[in-house]
Amino acid sequence: MRIAMLSYRSKPHCGGQGIYIRHLSRELVRLGHEVEVFSGQPYPDLDEGVRLTKVPSLDLYREPDPFRTPRPSEFRDLIDVEEVLTMWTAGFPEPKTFSRRVARLLRERLDDFDVAHDNQVLGYGMLDIEKMGLPLLTTIHHPISVDRRIDIAAAPTLRKKLSLRRWYGFLRMQTKVARQARTILTPSDTSARDIARDFGVEPERMRTVLLGVDDVFVPPSVPRVPGRILAMASADAPMKGIATLLEAFAKLRTERDVSLVLVTRPEPGGRTEQLVDRLGIADAVTFVNGVSDTELVEVMGSAEVACVPSLYEGFSLPTAELMACETPLVASRAGAIPEVVGEDGDCAVLVEPGDVGALELALAALLDDPERRERMGRAGRRRVQELFSWRAVAEATAAAYEDTIASYRADREAAPAPTTRSTQEDIRADR
Repeated sequence: MRIAMLSYRSKPHCGGQGIYIRHLSRELVRLGHEVEVFSGQPYPDLDEGVRLTKVPSLDLYREPDPFRTPRPSEFRDLIDVEEVLTMWTAGFPEPKTFSRRVARLLRERLDDFDVAHDNQVLGYGMLDIEKMGLPLLTTIHHPISVDRRIDIAAAPTLRKKLSLRRWYGFLRMQTKVARQARTILTPSDTSARDIARDFGVEPERMRTVLLGVDDVFVPPSVPRVPGRILAMASADAPMKGIATLLEAFAKLRTERDVSLVLVTRPEPGGRTEQLVDRLGIADAVTFVNGVSDTELVEVMGSAEVACVPSLYEGFSLPTAELMACETPLVASRAGAIPEVVGEDGDCAVLVEPGDVGALELALAALLDDPERRERMGRAGRRRVQELFSWRAVAEATAAAYEDTIASYRADREAAPAPTTRSTQEDIRADR
């Protein structure tokens, strides 16, 4: 098959979407398919055989000048104008504007592809792609409505809560598009249930396809650092539960010689840095970010214990990667994490999300039990090898492509003559 893979931002190590694009596209090519990734900034790292078509935005959130004001010479069309106006009014424009740009590109290349794969863009332009004649499959890693609820609940002021409501305004669009998606892939049964609940998607249109773990994630070849605890967070956001971990770690620090490595990029002067300072643990906390895969594996394998304190996860790929490194885990019983680690306790100790005391006790008990850590690490790696393969993900996804194409053709054959009403008119009527 000839596959157009669509992702509005795809940088690895800044969330699971970029990792998903890279490994899935590589394995699809190895299966004999042709894959072309269409992405906005930041662009993905792709493997040999996978083509990249850049779909540039105004890149309004780039480092080191996020929320920048573009120069007049940067504006190319009305989509650019909409993008910057949405940002200026505290909204997040990228899913919508990327979808319009990529739909415009694909209009000229419909004969080049058999299917398009939307990687949680869920912009109105995705509906146009099917109307133009290209079957579309959608991956929803988890409904962003969960992030919205957690972020708003954690906001310290009414002004911040109102700002977040505006920022998450794109969710209304994503909900409408998800309800019209032909086929939805999701990485866990938990995520599927939450998509059905929050987006109103019929369960029969969803398929659970577990994610994979790359072969680079292996057990360490050198001794682990005594007392080192590690946690990973793709974003410095309340949903990742870092505040709970920092408070538990501060209590542990009063009684034992421990250190904490956080694989994340903290927001300068943000809540994480402030909490580290307030708790008086800055000398024992190290932040790591922007590292290569090899360096990341070394960091993951350096800890005696890893912690996944998230309040919610649609899958939690870092959890599976840590298991592949035989790093024992203390994790939240939240979202899909129990699906990833298993409920039997062989691979991880599960605690209630947000419970500082329970997290402290679980970390202390595991640090004091080297034999259990070793058993848990081996069990975690076995589970990864049995369940989480990118090749299996690609095979299941390719099968879903074939079913999506067949469904699309059947609908086209059964459909009455098309009207002149456009998707954009449908959207305006919906509002």
